[in-house]
Amino acid sequence: MRSTPRITRRSVALTASGIAAAALIAGCGSSGGSSSPSSGSPSSPSSASVTLQTVQDPKLGTIVTDSAGFTLYRFDQDEHNPPESYCNGSCATIWPPEHATGNVTVKGIDSKLVGTVTRADGTKQVTLNGRPAYRYSPDTKPGDTKGQGVGGTWFALTPSGGKAGAMPGSPGY
Repeated sequence: MRSTPRITRRSVALTASGIAAAALIAGCGSSGGSSSPSSGSPSSPSSASVTLQTVQDPKLGTIVTDSAGFTLYRFDQDEHNPPESYCNGSCATIWPPEHATGNVTVKGIDSKLVGTVTRADGTKQVTLNGRPAYRYSPDTKPGDTKGQGVGGTWFALTPSGGKAGAMPGSPGY
């Protein structure tokens, strides 16, 4: 009889996790941003420059991180030609965009592939080969890759803007 409360608590926790995951996926892709440049300077989360760099992940191969070593991701529902971000509102809380508030420097990445897109809120977001770049809130330390494969639409970025873990020649590589 002592096991019943544990099963009930576990069931509740699993159900809550499933609902949270569904909300996360549903919250992403609700509205788009503009890919046209703006001449204004909207307020943004920070004024520091951004550095994109490559690291070797034992499972995913070469991936892109920010200057602090946090993995950057791409969202398959975003447009890349021309760039457009569809992760806004609650989606952008879980998947914060990599804001471009100053110069974007690179280490191990072709600088010609780096650009920006103007988001729906007027801020600028870093792009890599046209793919808007995001962090994943549950990645709590440099090197975490907890966002890889989430919802079948989120993948760590490769230096070419492709999906980490994808084979050359496969869709989205």
